[in-house]
Amino acid sequence: MTTVSSTDATYRLSTPLLGLMATATGLAVASNYYAQPLLATIATQLDISSAAAASLITVAQLSYGAGLLLLVPVADLCERKRLIIILMLLASAGLALSAAAPGLPLLLVGTALTGVCSAVAQVLVPFAATLAAPQHRGRAVGAVMSGLLLGILLARSVAGGLSSLLTWRAIYALAAIAMVLCTLALARALPRYREDVGMRYTALLTSVVRLFVDEPVLRVRALLGMISFALFSLFWTPLAFLLSAPPYGYADAQIGLFGLAGAAGALAANGAGRLADRGKGIAATRLGLAVLLLCWLPLGFAPTSLVALLAGVLLLDLAVQLVHVSNQNAIYALRPQARNRLNAGYMTCYFLGGALGSWLAAWLYPFAGWSGIVAMAVALAGLGLVVGAVGLKNHSCTIS
Repeated sequence: MTTVSSTDATYRLSTPLLGLMATATGLAVASNYYAQPLLATIATQLDISSAAAASLITVAQLSYGAGLLLLVPVADLCERKRLIIILMLLASAGLALSAAAPGLPLLLVGTALTGVCSAVAQVLVPFAATLAAPQHRGRAVGAVMSGLLLGILLARSVAGGLSSLLTWRAIYALAAIAMVLCTLALARALPRYREDVGMRYTALLTSVVRLFVDEPVLRVRALLGMISFALFSLFWTPLAFLLSAPPYGYADAQIGLFGLAGAAGALAANGAGRLADRGKGIAATRLGLAVLLLCWLPLGFAPTSLVALLAGVLLLDLAVQLVHVSNQNAIYALRPQARNRLNAGYMTCYFLGGALGSWLAAWLYPFAGWSGIVAMAVALAGLGLVVGAVGLKNHSCTIS
């Protein structure tokens, strides 16, 4: 069994292992998004409102944020491989519970358990950065983040497609099986790694807060990440309701196909990683922030134009990845010995932004429709441009 130490300069992260880590990251995060194209069906079958059904997405993202804050820093205390395996198995159990849930309360419990433990994805990302050679770190992070975004987006396509053949419960059951199989593969392939920072758990959590105080780059990048993922969720959460209503009237399988359109944006993750390796992370961030605003021009016509909707989806997911991967590469370079805590702080803010976007969508869409979604998105994207213009200028000399 391979064991890697923090001072091991001979270990090389293989392409197959990197691919497996990307797959595991995608499966873990996907578990929070299978419900999105199924919301209308779940609402009908469980006899609940659309807002109650949309709460599944909000709960998933809030619990994921809790896992990021409370569980990811533990990777700086314990052996990484063991932590990854335990969290993957618990996330699988949450999916199985959701599959068997007779009503919304137990479905929310299963969703919360899966959400908390699927934070394992953000143990895998910095682990890949740690195992990779320094000159390839951006590429490794980009590859794993491609897996993460593909998991989020393809979860919709897979769930929507299978719903025409199976029940929504079967989709959760199959997802649990896939997670278990991936966990077994990780148990065989991952090296053991431990780098104890010499802190107690409470001190470790406190140090996450301290990092925000001490690192202005982390504060700026976390705020940009929060805004970008809020925009991502603001779009994807109400999309199933938009597409299931006239003039589209699409079924779950057709709605899920839109995840394939957005998946093309995952290619930006590798591109952003390579830009960061060449010292152009700030340029990638600024481009992403600009596109986050511009994409809402075609998305404004989404209720009547399928072409505009598809164009907007591609631009939105491209922009989110440019900002996100650039953010992660910037914070990982701050303190290599604190990557898990830096990642925990950043990703907690990131998914709090996602939960905010889902909540805003669930609140706005029933009353203001798609025009309300677009207006809110333009305001948030404008805020992101302001934060980027001020924050990246002030800290551009500090880190790219």
